[in-house]
Amino acid sequence: MRYYCIGIKGSGMATLACLLHDLGNEVSGYDDIKEWKFTEEGLNDRKIEIYTEGNFIPSKDTIVTSSKAFSENHKEIERMKKLGLELTAYNEILGNLTSQFQTISIAGTHGKTTTSSLISHILNSTYGCNYFIGDGTGYAKKENDYFVIESDEFNRHFLAYHPTYSIITNIELEHTECYRDIEDIIEAFEKFAINTKKGLIVCGDNENIRKIKFNKKVIYYGLNEENDITAKNIKLTKEGSNFDVYMKENLYGHFEVPLFGKHMILNTLACIAICDKLGVSKEKIHDLLTTFKNAKRRFAEEVIDDIVIIDDYAHHPTEIKVTLEAARQKYPEKELVVLFKPNTYSRTAAFPKEFANALNMADKAYLTEIDCNREKKSDYPGISSKIILDKLENGEMIGEDSINKLGKHKNAVVCFMSCASIAHLKEEYEHLLKQK
Repeated sequence: MRYYCIGIKGSGMATLACLLHDLGNEVSGYDDIKEWKFTEEGLNDRKIEIYTEGNFIPSKDTIVTSSKAFSENHKEIERMKKLGLELTAYNEILGNLTSQFQTISIAGTHGKTTTSSLISHILNSTYGCNYFIGDGTGYAKKENDYFVIESDEFNRHFLAYHPTYSIITNIELEHTECYRDIEDIIEAFEKFAINTKKGLIVCGDNENIRKIKFNKKVIYYGLNEENDITAKNIKLTKEGSNFDVYMKENLYGHFEVPLFGKHMILNTLACIAICDKLGVSKEKIHDLLTTFKNAKRRFAEEVIDDIVIIDDYAHHPTEIKVTLEAARQKYPEKELVVLFKPNTYSRTAAFPKEFANALNMADKAYLTEIDCNREKKSDYPGISSKIILDKLENGEMIGEDSINKLGKHKNAVVCFMSCASIAHLKEEYEHLLKQK
């Protein structure tokens, strides 16, 4: 089959394109972004053609799909319609893939990417598995039984999936542009749970997850005693995190992971729970966890002289908070600096105080203007980065023409955070450091 993916440089669409290619399909795509993006690595490895001029003429049997970041009246989508081609929803194509394998869906407001990466790392090294990870990483082989998929709740995408097992890492208010309130989000997750065929593994520490009425067998994990699987005797060090895992009241084993922050222990517990359920030995799980390398743009580090640069996808207040906590854990002696690019006007409008509280954990916070390609600024009058800036204890604005402000920080950890494109700012700063 032939597929044409509009918005192919988006993290989800890039991953889907890689999977479709691996399963023997002919894949190409379009994107407005001409400059290189980290999601292109897998596309380039597979020699998937990327068009940016809108001059590709697909054959009549081509299945066209598009990213939700592209409006229905986008010029490339309109061009496809004029050529007589119908669009198939991105999540519908993914849903079809989930029905072809024993699918493990990882859902939740936060932690989906790391948890999916952990599970696919272990299953791919033992049984072999297909995986869809939201950092642009995907792989598939027809002969594999298992399919690990990061399952996004945005626009209720995950309700099109057909998982064998599901994991829910947490539930918080998010995507306020497409959910009415937290109860609306909980209801969507409950429907997701109902769609699961065999069983669920969920974080019992999260009060919103506890509100769900599950109709399948559920395993609860967390740090609190009332869970089925718990982590105890936790030690957070500069090298990572150490803890004991208990199943019910029985010691399962001691684990060490090269990850930072208690949120990463929770992600690891979810991974241990599903891998144990699928029959992977605890010895194998232990050994493979020690070799884990996190996903792209998840606490990705680079060191230049006395500066540690961390690139992270964090774009919600909770994600910013736990990432800054992790940076403190690993580098307690260094100044902590954060550069944050808010994404979407709706999210900024919903959480100005929460963003400020999280950013105030750093010694210094820099903000750019909001970067959003799926919302119109005119629909959100009065909403800008200033509503966060006004609540910061030590914050200021920054942009491409003022990146040299970062030059004054010595012996520091500088965290670049956003789900929007922030690579050019990071590269400018790296260039500034190397010049010195």
